[in-house]
Amino acid sequence: MKKHIIKTFIYIITTIFSIACSEDTIDLEGLGSIKGTVVSDGSNEPLPNVKIATNPPTSTVFTDDNGAYILNNVPVGDYSLSAQQEGLLAQFEAVSVLADKEIEIVFEMEVETAGNRPPEAAILLSPSDNAIDQLIDIDLIWTGSSDPDNDDLTYTINLRNDKNTTVEIFENIVDTTFTLNNLSYNVTYTWQVSSSDGINNAVNSTPFVFETVSPPNNRIIFARSVEGNSVLYSADEDGTTEIKLTSTAKNSFRPRRNTNTGKIAFLQSTGGQTHLFTMNQDGSEIAQVTSSVSVAGFNLEEIDFCWAENGAKLIFPNQDKLYSINTDGSGLSLLYQTTTGNLITEVDKNENSSTLILKTNDLNGYNVEIFTINTSGVVIETVLSGVSGAAGSINLSVDGGKLLYSYDVSGFENSTYRQLDTHLFVYSFSDSSRLDLSTEKPAGTNDLDARFSPNEAGVIFSNTSNDGISQKNIQTQSLTEPSTREIVIENASMADWE
Repeated sequence: MKKHIIKTFIYIITTIFSIACSEDTIDLEGLGSIKGTVVSDGSNEPLPNVKIATNPPTSTVFTDDNGAYILNNVPVGDYSLSAQQEGLLAQFEAVSVLADKEIEIVFEMEVETAGNRPPEAAILLSPSDNAIDQLIDIDLIWTGSSDPDNDDLTYTINLRNDKNTTVEIFENIVDTTFTLNNLSYNVTYTWQVSSSDGINNAVNSTPFVFETVSPPNNRIIFARSVEGNSVLYSADEDGTTEIKLTSTAKNSFRPRRNTNTGKIAFLQSTGGQTHLFTMNQDGSEIAQVTSSVSVAGFNLEEIDFCWAENGAKLIFPNQDKLYSINTDGSGLSLLYQTTTGNLITEVDKNENSSTLILKTNDLNGYNVEIFTINTSGVVIETVLSGVSGAAGSINLSVDGGKLLYSYDVSGFENSTYRQLDTHLFVYSFSDSSRLDLSTEKPAGTNDLDARFSPNEAGVIFSNTSNDGISQKNIQTQSLTEPSTREIVIENASMADWE
């Protein structure tokens, strides 16, 4: 009886196990095959090296270079056929394999991020739309975009202006505040922020517009050495507010303002030559004036030019010749040529009398002559001649009655054009008198690059050690009180004050 119970128990267990196993087994009665291709969803480009497998498992294959696959000798039955590759969403297809039949299944696979949703557009906050009088250094602020899939976001700023077609792009920003520096004055800017999750197309914000402030009334312009180049700046009369006008990548020097046109003319090195350029008072709209004839002479740091015809023309030297040219680059004309072969280094013109004053010198910068000529090139009056040493800084008063100039009273001459004791003088054409303005100049220094102040009650100039290498500082001084000299701008030279 006991043996009968044991046999019955074993039979029941075996039957249960067989029934359970029969759900996962494949009917082996006959074989079929499955073939097909795997392509990219949308483009139908074939996808190679995609893993194709059945469940329940029979065999595994990979697609070839044409995206094709085939599974042979697959037992008859029902399967779930899968296509899988890293970076793509897995695809599944139900398939029934029949004996001696070939089933074809095509998979269209999407990238894993196909279901990813784009972020929301950023909302611009500051400066507000149509804001005016904005500073040229400004913070752009916007709300952070929310992302439905919590993806990390980056931002791109597109900045346009109403002066040209230039589009500035600032990319890979992770914060929601971005600082713009050195914008142009009195310009309307349009800015827009694009939000990107790195998966979907970037989403653009609504564009905002703002306008920058007008440039301050900086009446002093000057040059300063920055990163190996001379760079032009403007400053107020206290020397406290400075604006950089030209790029540190260019060598720009000798600025001269014209109040009638609101333009600044200056010299700039280009292609191994020195040419005349003009720009607006805020440094915008730089334009080259000279091209076929350059500005040239014995020492480019000494060369000077002037405005003429109320800002319609510029007059400049080239070796022993003097030229005029329209500010648009047309109308180049030879005005004068020295009879001795000496070089013309400086020129100034009085608009009221049409008198031109020139400073000429030999190849070494000496044998100086300062004299006036009329429009026909005839010498009218000689101010300085037959002296040893360096001279320059010629500037006529507004009425043409006085001349400001510099002269090294030591009379020193050497091959490096070093000056030892350069003073400033005011010459009166009415009585040929000379007023020394440098009686309070510190010993061992030079006063250089002098110009009359706008009201001609004083002068602006550079003072520096006579060692030829020390820093230059721009100073001002009264014409009648030499003790009033004071520094207004440090580490600067070639000032113009209009």
